[in-house]
Amino acid sequence: MDNNWAADHLQTIRTLMERSALYRRTLAPIMIVTGTLGMAGFALSRGVVIETNRAFGLFWLCVGVGATAAVLLLARRQALKDAENFWSLPTQRVANALLPAFLAGFAVGVGHILHDFGAPWILALSWVTAYGCALNAAGFFMQRGIRLFSWGFVVGGIALFLLAPICPEIRTPTAAHAVMGCFFGFFHLSYGLYLYFTEKQRATS
Repeated sequence: MDNNWAADHLQTIRTLMERSALYRRTLAPIMIVTGTLGMAGFALSRGVVIETNRAFGLFWLCVGVGATAAVLLLARRQALKDAENFWSLPTQRVANALLPAFLAGFAVGVGHILHDFGAPWILALSWVTAYGCALNAAGFFMQRGIRLFSWGFVVGGIALFLLAPICPEIRTPTAAHAVMGCFFGFFHLSYGLYLYFTEKQRATS
């Protein structure tokens, strides 16, 4: 039984490594879509009144759910285009790696909305750090770039947590919106464009 499990696990890893270039091409539009929605959420937050902690959590949780739905639809469309099974065993491995930290972040957001505990900046930095941990776990099955990208979230979230006690500007609702727009908007969009153009150069070389 253990030998069968080990063989299946090695086969899954081998398949993921063989498809790393394909996943890189797939990741570019996903990052661009996620970043665009994150930037749109930040722009919208500047034009609407979000006065309470609960409103902040609800607003960005809706943005996150919308981005997740868009990513799943995009991934499914690309799988159909390439005549591949969307919910394949390698995809399940990646999803299982992402799930714990994603669920933790979702639970913190729901708890923030229901019980109104903590300030917006605490929720924003918790989401940033949890997301970085999720990407790092999934990065085991992908190329090195996604793990470096994930560490930007982890290190950035921890650094801002440590700076918050001595920098009152970080502890404002405006700064919390800026953190969400920067990490989930600008960073994703920049990384997606980088993947897109570097992959395009590889294809033409």
